[in-house]
Amino acid sequence: MRPETLVGDHTIYACVMGSRAFGLATEGSDTDHRGVFLAPTPLFWSFDKPPTHVEGPAEEQFSWELERFCELALRANPNILECLHSPLVEYADATGRELLSLRGAFLSRKVHETFTRYAHGQRRKLEADVRVHGAPRWKHAMHLLRLLTSARDLLRTGTLTIDVGEEREPLLAVKRGEVPWSEVEARMTRLEREAEEAAPSSPLPAEPDRRRVEDFLVRTRRASALAG
Repeated sequence: MRPETLVGDHTIYACVMGSRAFGLATEGSDTDHRGVFLAPTPLFWSFDKPPTHVEGPAEEQFSWELERFCELALRANPNILECLHSPLVEYADATGRELLSLRGAFLSRKVHETFTRYAHGQRRKLEADVRVHGAPRWKHAMHLLRLLTSARDLLRTGTLTIDVGEEREPLLAVKRGEVPWSEVEARMTRLEREAEEAAPSSPLPAEPDRRRVEDFLVRTRRASALAG
């Protein structure tokens, strides 16, 4: 089965991500499409397995096979968790709606480690830009501030909020290069510290509910096998 057929005929969930989902879109912003497809179970019975992800077929479109998506979500991958919480859902069939109902099962205090590790990597790139070019890529700086705020609030409340709300204009000012880098750095450091302080008493569980997610995956695979 061709990858584009898997996406076209077997998508269970599709959403918009990026600036449009974050409430940071401006004129000319791309529309990033993300999705989850369920490869028919009989495809796994051959030596050649279905792909774990597919890029395209449309521009700015990327999809994961359900099992791979769940694996990454259980590891608290920031991009995957945010995909599950997008306010801009384009499509969800019955299986997709059940996946969405499991959003809380994927959340745990692991987000502190994964979000922080990702943020540190991005910050090092920004600091390298400053050393080499005299300034960071301001769009990337804006998105790092957004991610750090999201991580802190998630640890404090147990809820992952995607839309930046009232932070839109301050963040767009960073994107336009209107905020000194020293101030942006200080804000990043403060957000990291606040996330660190929130982690020990976070309402999030220590581990995700792997058993609940696996039960969903097994039932879904079994239903696919019986249908095919």
